[in-house]
Amino acid sequence: MTPRHQEAEGRGPEEPVVVRDRRRLDPQTGEVRPPAPESEVPADEAPAHHAGPSLGDSVDDSVSVASDVEKQLAERTADLQRLQAEYANYRKRVDRDREAVVLSAKASVVGDLLPLLDDLERAEQHGDLTGAFKSVGDKLVSGLQRAGLESFGVEGEAFDPSVHEAVQHNTSPDVTGPTVTVVMRRGYRFGDRVLRAALVGVTDHEPAAVPVDPPVGGELPLDGSIDEPNQQ
Repeated sequence: MTPRHQEAEGRGPEEPVVVRDRRRLDPQTGEVRPPAPESEVPADEAPAHHAGPSLGDSVDDSVSVASDVEKQLAERTADLQRLQAEYANYRKRVDRDREAVVLSAKASVVGDLLPLLDDLERAEQHGDLTGAFKSVGDKLVSGLQRAGLESFGVEGEAFDPSVHEAVQHNTSPDVTGPTVTVVMRRGYRFGDRVLRAALVGVTDHEPAAVPVDPPVGGELPLDGSIDEPNQQ
């Protein structure tokens, strides 16, 4: 069919068939053919160039992003743990301060009642604490003891300058060390706080005197001295 007949039928001219031999080895000589220049390679057969990163680049980027995320996660976790520790310490400090304030308030109230306890003790010593008055006094003392009040200062206990105030001092061989022998005013403590020291008399140890045997008649004195008679 001629080109004229093709144009009459509405079809364009047929493209010529081009056969390209891309074999690397020459079939006649068996030698390796040199690569064809890029100018001779058709545009539709040219190797496509990747516009984006290669597979290796994408893997490296993903690893870098993952490491950054793990680093940020570790930093946020450390910050959260630090905040939790600071909050726990703050709670402990607040609870400790609150407890100290409560104990201080109780100790202040109890300290104001110590003169009343002294009056009750003197009344009991004189036999005046009887009847309803004694019942009220016992309830008051027991209530203060349940709240944490503790008395100290009795005869026979070891002298402690941190809780005892000595106003008398004696010596005796009957004690082995500084000992409270007289209690003039009872001391009180509330918890670990000493509200009032006890007024006491203290007796220290005094070594017993070594007995000396009397001289026997006819024996010379121990120092060897002899009284000479007066010469005329």
